[in-house]
Amino acid sequence: MRLACRRLRSGWGRPRGTGASDPRSTGASDRGDSATFAIVAGGGTAGHVLPALAVGHALVEAGHPQSNIHFVGSRRGIEGRLVPAAGFEVTLLPGRGLVRHLDRDNLGALAGLAQALAMALRLVARRHPAVVLSVGGYAGLPCALAAVALRVPLVVAESNAVPGAANRLVGRLARASAVAFEGTALPRAVVTGNPVRPEMAAVDRSSEGRAAARARLGLLEERMVVAVFGGSLGALRINQAALGLARDWAGRGDLAIYHVVGRRDWPEVARDLPRAPGGGLVYQGVEYEEHMDCVLAAADLVVCRAGATSVAELAVAGVPSVLVPLPGAPGDHQTANAKAMVSAGGAVRLVDEQCTPTRLAEVVGDLLADPERLATMGRAAGRMGRPDAAARVAQLVESNARRQR
Repeated sequence: MRLACRRLRSGWGRPRGTGASDPRSTGASDRGDSATFAIVAGGGTAGHVLPALAVGHALVEAGHPQSNIHFVGSRRGIEGRLVPAAGFEVTLLPGRGLVRHLDRDNLGALAGLAQALAMALRLVARRHPAVVLSVGGYAGLPCALAAVALRVPLVVAESNAVPGAANRLVGRLARASAVAFEGTALPRAVVTGNPVRPEMAAVDRSSEGRAAARARLGLLEERMVVAVFGGSLGALRINQAALGLARDWAGRGDLAIYHVVGRRDWPEVARDLPRAPGGGLVYQGVEYEEHMDCVLAAADLVVCRAGATSVAELAVAGVPSVLVPLPGAPGDHQTANAKAMVSAGGAVRLVDEQCTPTRLAEVVGDLLADPERLATMGRAAGRMGRPDAAARVAQLVESNARRQR
């Protein structure tokens, strides 16, 4: 079996921590390092950081020492925790992104951006990398501009079907743009797919693999499993619908719901977890799930947002899904991501305002009642998957890097 998820603690609502430290910065960002091959810049959310780390590991597998790959992120993002835990050095820049309307806070944001740009210029000048990869997000912009100013080759990686503001700005200055979806509007675009973590590309959904994953998650093998999640912080609309669904379906003895609530909503949800009568629905709520490979291996159906990383992981694992795009996402990119999966036949899209317990019960109930349709959707999702996306992006980075002395 390919499934490599580690032993997990099970239990109702018990949070699972990562065990990683949370430094503001690590590494020697001010020292000269002529051996630096690549600076990987960007972050803020898991949707930016996880693909960036996947590319970093792919570059290491291609023969570059891990110490020669340096990450740059934001002090406000999760990269300060995730990148050191993955074994890479990271420099964290100050500031935050601009608000997309007139706001006094933008004055402070512009000051922070100026400070971040000065730090990025210094970092790029001293490390003298062969290439800079910008994965988007606030911290990607200063390093991308520094690369252009110092004539360091720049490559852009865009995870969403609709490019983010930072990548739209610097994409025209980049030598190449690695994109996840056909038709993404960036210059010199190369369709590579969206990089995913190695363990996600190795999810085993065979009967043996699914049984093993369910055992590790504390789920019964014979039940159908619906997995619900909304990102590391969570999604209030999806959480409320999932809780209502669990209460409405309390008497179902054929079903289990594995609900990753998210850190933002967990304190409220944990006080009132659904309780089903003996022999009825199995509901398991957790604050955070570190091993999402086990969740995707175990699930018959997933309900989640349509972030680029979620869509890419569902695709490489071949999991059917109900996608609920985040309303108001920049450029409505989650709707575009969901449409790509729906068009391929791998998902059903549910508009956020319609994501109620009643409507979710209708959509999920119809799908669970048709195992053949679920199997067809899973195969369609799998055809969209690009498990070698990280290696493809790494190759694009290498092919555009300047030769080092």
